[in-house]
Amino acid sequence: MFALNTGSQTIRDYWFVLVSAQIVSKKNVRSHSYIFLLSSPLFDCAWFCFLLMIDSIYSTLLCPSLSTHLRSGRRISAMLSFLNLASLALSRRAHFAQRLKSSMSISISPSVYPSPRRDDTIVDDFHGTKVSDPYRWMEDPDSVETCKFVDELNAISAPFIAEAPSREKIRQRLTELWDYEKYGCTSKRGDFYYYSYNSGLQNQYVIYQQRSLKDKGEIFLDPNTLAEDGTTSIRISAFTKDGSIYAYGLSEKGSDWVTVKFRRADKQDMKDVITGVKHSSLSWLKDNSGIFYCKYPEHKVVSSPSGLSAHFLLFFWTATEGTSVEKHRYHSLYFHRMGTECRDDVLVYDRRENPDYMVGGTVTEDGKYLIIDVSRGCDPYNMLYYYDLTAVNGTIGKIAPTPLFEKLDAKYDYVDHDEETMLVLTNQDAPMFKLIRVSLKDGSVKEVVPENPRHKLNWAAVVAEDRLVVNYIEDVKDALYVHDLRTGSRLYQFPLKIGSISGFFGKKSLSEMFLGFESFTVPTIVYRIDFSSTSGKVMPVVEELRRVDIKEMDESQFSVEQVFFKSKDNTKVPMYIISLKGTTRDGGNPTILNGYGGFNIADMPYFSISRLLVVKHFKGIVACANLRGGSEYGEDWHMSGMKEKKQNVFDDFIAAAEYLIHEKYTCTKKLAIHGGSNGGLLVAACSQQRPDLYGAVLNRVGVMDMLRFHRFTVGGAWVPEYGNPDEEKDFSYIYKYSPLHNIKFPSNGQWPSTLMMTADHDDRVVPSHTLKYAATLMEKAKLHPLQTNPILVRVEVKAGHGAGKPTSKVIAEIVDMYSFLQRVLDMKWFE
Repeated sequence: MFALNTGSQTIRDYWFVLVSAQIVSKKNVRSHSYIFLLSSPLFDCAWFCFLLMIDSIYSTLLCPSLSTHLRSGRRISAMLSFLNLASLALSRRAHFAQRLKSSMSISISPSVYPSPRRDDTIVDDFHGTKVSDPYRWMEDPDSVETCKFVDELNAISAPFIAEAPSREKIRQRLTELWDYEKYGCTSKRGDFYYYSYNSGLQNQYVIYQQRSLKDKGEIFLDPNTLAEDGTTSIRISAFTKDGSIYAYGLSEKGSDWVTVKFRRADKQDMKDVITGVKHSSLSWLKDNSGIFYCKYPEHKVVSSPSGLSAHFLLFFWTATEGTSVEKHRYHSLYFHRMGTECRDDVLVYDRRENPDYMVGGTVTEDGKYLIIDVSRGCDPYNMLYYYDLTAVNGTIGKIAPTPLFEKLDAKYDYVDHDEETMLVLTNQDAPMFKLIRVSLKDGSVKEVVPENPRHKLNWAAVVAEDRLVVNYIEDVKDALYVHDLRTGSRLYQFPLKIGSISGFFGKKSLSEMFLGFESFTVPTIVYRIDFSSTSGKVMPVVEELRRVDIKEMDESQFSVEQVFFKSKDNTKVPMYIISLKGTTRDGGNPTILNGYGGFNIADMPYFSISRLLVVKHFKGIVACANLRGGSEYGEDWHMSGMKEKKQNVFDDFIAAAEYLIHEKYTCTKKLAIHGGSNGGLLVAACSQQRPDLYGAVLNRVGVMDMLRFHRFTVGGAWVPEYGNPDEEKDFSYIYKYSPLHNIKFPSNGQWPSTLMMTADHDDRVVPSHTLKYAATLMEKAKLHPLQTNPILVRVEVKAGHGAGKPTSKVIAEIVDMYSFLQRVLDMKWFE
């Protein structure tokens, strides 16, 4: 209990000093003391009565004369007349404190928030609009001032979160529930099968190697041995075509930068190392002589070590390799020949004339072609090229690939090829996507699998020589079909429940296919399908290779329903709602509403044990809204939530919250909204536009400064999604919703209780987004007399944007999130 504990302790400490002073000096200073206590904002009635009684007894026992004894006797007699009152006050103290704790314990006076330095000389002119940026110095994550501000923020948030009444139960129960076996999808590489495995609480997944599917296999590579704190993770990887060598990219402390190393199938490490790799895949030549990868050739990575105090950084730190906020440009494709130094790696392809373009290179399964795709950042459109590797005679240099599609007018994904054509997945003139065959001779196009106007064709792969596996998203759930590769005709559908495909492995040269599946209530099922046993329209046997169930969280306990609500413009938007079976819709259920809505990403059903903990142990509800801006319904759905139409995403999310309240799932004071990264932008914008609608906001690594996002690391790649604030037409709509620039407290209410989370090594959404937003929000809170809802920031050290985060840090972050929610939403714990 933040204020009460502090205040009562202060009074007790003050009285101890007062009595000690009287004993030493034998001077009566009580009158001044009582005035102090009565006028103090820390005054506690029960303690005051108790102190009066003790003071009277003290005066009687220590008075110097008989007359004083008599006077003191009368005082004691008078004191006895209200002794019962004092006793009653003391007996009621615990009840009063508990009631105060439940009703006022979440209150934080804005005066306790830090007051970082403002630099009012920083003012930008955006097309005639003057925009101040007084906290721009926070864009340097390693400055002494920034580190000091981070320390101050954590010093406020940590004690508040720690006082959640069920914090230890949350931590203990979440740790227990998290401790279940986890499996990745199986793959076949050369003579071995491989899969990733986590025994429960391991920080990183371990890669296992099997000779047979019937045995568990042996450890092939364990990233947990690479760092004591578990913060080194495998971010990218690729086997050679014959499975003899494994290339893997290691990320430290959550950074997007990776270092590529190599291990043979016999578990012997190789000497080759490639540094400075970022936003890349890995792809081998067929003869194993070298590997293609991507990097930013002109980038230098310098930063301070994380977790050090500002004083240490000031006096002792010197720059080392690590995190940087520098803008990335000239993304390029390189080739590393095995047995050579990475400094000798060869530039294969770049787009120097367009420094913000991003490139990628993939060698086809048969090793014949290098497929190159080129995009403008996160633009959903790309160009597609191919290069015949059989013509180079083992010599790789800078190439001039042949264009297949050379305009940024649609999405083009390579799927397969034969001698004369390439099979391509595209949304050219087909917002829900289709499969086409393109002639390598004259570029003519033939449709293989036409567009389905209701369901998005998400991806396709060729397996077992002539089977075309096609994945659709059908009303936010995965469906899987098999087609004939030659004709495109559908043969059969694999039976899948409501959920998503979490892993896939299949090759044209192999008859085996492996499939990973999960749902809101099912952690993992790994299927094996052997196509060699059947042909034509006869579906092969689907073997359940592995299944993970958590008995205490059996799916039979939970209800999963999908609803459709209307947004502001009457667009129908889907939302999943997860609850305990039998949950009463009485408007009082604690509820977490999740959203993302951007970058053409579908928010599919996936398993989260932490969500089920909320549902079971807080008798809560978890809602997942599938907002515009994602890819759930194809490119039209995506485009209706990007750039100048970004407000549609916010309207969808606000409508989702209103639906949950109107339909009595919850109420405002019990509703929390949650989003990360682009979803952090979402919840920040919605909390500004409708602060009256939510009881709490959980904002993880959010994009807050929409006028400068493109100036840091990979932020420039987001311009196709958000727009460019340096262009007047884009600035006009970006400035209207940019969280940092639209903070306005409600005149007759409060800002909702807010917890912001970021990480010191986030080199994707740099921490200054959160720090500048928090500083501005806290500054304005101090000017708003009604604001007592907490505004807190949690800054994680040795962590990045999220990918590869060790289990220990994931659990710690979730415990803090739910502890915060328990306090601000008054959530009760149920065993």
